[in-house]
Amino acid sequence: MSYRTADSLPLVTLDDVLGAQKMLSGVARTTAMEGSRRLSGLVGAPVHLKCENLQRTGSFKLRGAYVRIAGLLPEERAAGVVAASAGNHAQGVALASSLLGVRSTVFMPTGAPLPKIAATRHYGAEVRMHGTVVDETLAAAQRHAAETGAVFIHPFDHPDIIAGQGTVGLEILEQCPEVRTIVVGIGGGGLAAGMAVAVKALRPDVRIVGVQAAGAAAYPPSLAAGRPVSVENPATMADGIRVGRPGDVPFRIIESLVDEVRTVSENDLSGALLLCLERAKLVVEPAGASPVAALMSAPEAFEGPVVAVLSGGNVDPLLLQRILRHGMAAGGRYLAVTLRLTDRPGALATLLGVLSAADANVLDVSHVRTDPRLGLTEVEVELQLETKGPEHRAHVNSALRQAGYTVID
Repeated sequence: MSYRTADSLPLVTLDDVLGAQKMLSGVARTTAMEGSRRLSGLVGAPVHLKCENLQRTGSFKLRGAYVRIAGLLPEERAAGVVAASAGNHAQGVALASSLLGVRSTVFMPTGAPLPKIAATRHYGAEVRMHGTVVDETLAAAQRHAAETGAVFIHPFDHPDIIAGQGTVGLEILEQCPEVRTIVVGIGGGGLAAGMAVAVKALRPDVRIVGVQAAGAAAYPPSLAAGRPVSVENPATMADGIRVGRPGDVPFRIIESLVDEVRTVSENDLSGALLLCLERAKLVVEPAGASPVAALMSAPEAFEGPVVAVLSGGNVDPLLLQRILRHGMAAGGRYLAVTLRLTDRPGALATLLGVLSAADANVLDVSHVRTDPRLGLTEVEVELQLETKGPEHRAHVNSALRQAGYTVID
């Protein structure tokens, strides 16, 4: 592909995205668009979910990786490709390389989830574990490229990657021509930049809103400064958008074409993931749920019809378990209480009877008898309860107090 240039940086055009769409025909799926009654009710207008979590490899990353590798010269293909990733990009590069008959090496951090390591190997890549953080893994991959001549496949900072990701925007306009707002998660910026190029060229009236996790939000300060700015120690459960510095190429596009970048909290993310699972019946990773989190946290800010891009569904089962509990707690679905009782036969049974009458589900009970703060005949009981929401949680607390129990915590 050829590109226009401005300020010595390559710029992606609509023709590039259209070319990528042809290249991806028969390779990437045209993913489903599903309506969400729950979110539509919140926003007061139709909300649709673009299900890239159902894409091959479980995320949109295959699109850009395939376009990038397919565009290599024969001698570059012969040298193989190398990438660094903890998950989605790794799998996209691995499958794209296998489909194109190119040897691939993927460096992954030692703490990468085992299912993602296994999937990357299954798609045909040689996986090498190096470093405990992505920066160390990235440096190892770049050293490998310098030593072997393999082509380094950047996850977001290359025009071919951006053009491939932009095909998601073309599909949205075809599937939902009445769309007024598109909401998409932003990490390095490849997906949002590519979609913005395609959508704004064909429908400049459509508003594009990017979403970042508050603990890893490099774009707001970067946009304020007019250049990419690094964020120290980005921290969020949404590893798919946990990027410390915007890419140079996507930054310029996002600066020009994306209308707004919002941030969401960890509570917002876990609540959104829970909604996707319970109401939409879709397994979505935290980064993929970030647009839903933005809609839930400020539904009045979005003009409908709205399309929220669920960018990926590759979530480690253990992390999913923790996130779901976090989301349920944030939504008033868990109650942890500590009570002080008289240590006598039947005291616990009486307490459980009060909880049963209040329709609270007891998940766990533990006793503390050796704390020096306790009286000789006292016992402290810690309870983990499942409740039905904030109102029910308040009702359970009230029922305990009315029964004469002192709620310590």
